[in-house]
Amino acid sequence: MQLIPLAVNGTLMRGLALNGNLLAVGANFLREAHTEPAYRLWSIGDRHPAMLRVQTGGRAIAVEIWAVPLDGLGKILLQEPPGLCIGRLKLDDGEEVLGVLGEPYLCEGEREITELVSQSDPETP
Repeated sequence: MQLIPLAVNGTLMRGLALNGNLLAVGANFLREAHTEPAYRLWSIGDRHPAMLRVQTGGRAIAVEIWAVPLDGLGKILLQEPPGLCIGRLKLDDGEEVLGVLGEPYLCEGEREITELVSQSDPETP
């Protein structure tokens, strides 16, 4: 069985509302990590976060890396709230993995929460 590393944040993380979606497809927690400082987070209707990669002003965001069976990846995505998608993201150690991201339209008019949950980048004022 082929396993795919998947970076998750928000409600898919251990102990949170949608973590059962990972467990239901046989995913296994690998480790905690941080993105490179190139992402920002928005609260979508105070129900779940959406993470976007940005050109400037990004921060390192805490994520969990899970080993997900290839055939379970689609099942997880189909159970995610509308506007969330799977894309490539870069970790602070340089590794590139698939991860859950938000589509830009989803964040329009929503409250940005990056500063509440991020690790500051020493090079960013």
